[in-house]
Amino acid sequence: MEANKIAIGSDHAGFELKELVKKYLLENNVEFKDFGPFSEDRADYPDFAHPVADAVATKKSELGILICGSGNGINMTANKHQEIRSALCWQEDIAEMARLHNDANIIALPARYISNETALKCVDIFLKTDFEGGRHSERVAKISC
Repeated sequence: MEANKIAIGSDHAGFELKELVKKYLLENNVEFKDFGPFSEDRADYPDFAHPVADAVATKKSELGILICGSGNGINMTANKHQEIRSALCWQEDIAEMARLHNDANIIALPARYISNETALKCVDIFLKTDFEGGRHSERVAKISC
């Protein structure tokens, strides 16, 4: 995997998948920082989405991975940060296009609606795919308010 210094976080619904993704990252020698939670106890997704988004926005991490039950809440929270382009991904081709055409810097996964196998494939593709640039650069530049 090319990317390193990954920021990762979830809520309680995404905890189990987060642990699986962390194992996958370790097996592939990808450096990461886990922003929590650290158990399956009830946890509010903004408490973890904001620190992950901050790490990516300030370049302390190159990319981020966020996980909650539907992927929506944690994705919406991350996208409140001006420098963040978080993409909700549940299929491999969506993860690829999020990086290739949208220069997404965070992937949000819906733990309750994605298989472990698909989630890991999405993460792998997201981390290995570079932004295509070109005509997409102008569009991406128009995203921030």
